Amino acid sequence: MKKIFSTGLIASALLFGTIACNQEQGAVEEAQETNEQMADNTAMEDQMTNMSEFATQAASNGMLEVEAGKLAQEKGQDQQVKDYGQMMVTDHTKANDQLKQLAQQNNLMLPDSMSQAHMDKMQELRDKTGADFDKSYMELMVSSHEDAVSLFEDASNNMENAEMKNFASTTLPTLRQHLDRANQINDGMNQ
Repeated sequence: MKKIFSTGLIASALLFGTIACNQEQGAVEEAQETNEQMADNTAMEDQMTNMSEFATQAASNGMLEVEAGKLAQEKGQDQQVKDYGQMMVTDHTKANDQLKQLAQQNNLMLPDSMSQAHMDKMQELRDKTGADFDKSYMELMVSSHEDAVSLFEDASNNMENAEMKNFASTTLPTLRQHLDRANQINDGMNQ
């Protein structure tokens, strides 16, 4: 009993120490590192690392889409921008919830906030107003959806975990539609 308690105490101390050391990192990197440590020296190490990288990046991107979408509904001047923002909140909240459920089923930790790069993009967007906001928002939606489509294409082609691969494959058509619509709106603003 004493041995079990001391082993648990040591494991807790290591985990706490790891978390404390990671305060300098972003939430995405912390989640990836935690997932990698859990899979370290297991038969599933490579597969878990690949799933972790995909899931944490997809989670951060999804959070960006939702938060930027809320901002677009609030600050957008053009009705198309407001409508697009609503679509982002609806569709990406649904995808984020599915990803959370999959992560839980596969013992993966997801970040509780978006990456620093995504936070920086959100801050830049918050500082914009009027037509400048609309243009910046749509440019962000084009670039973030190009990233998402690439990430999800790679996962749908190369992911070993069948559930995660299926999630990527079934989400991909929606992401492509979002990208197409973002390009249409963005192109219309640049004429």
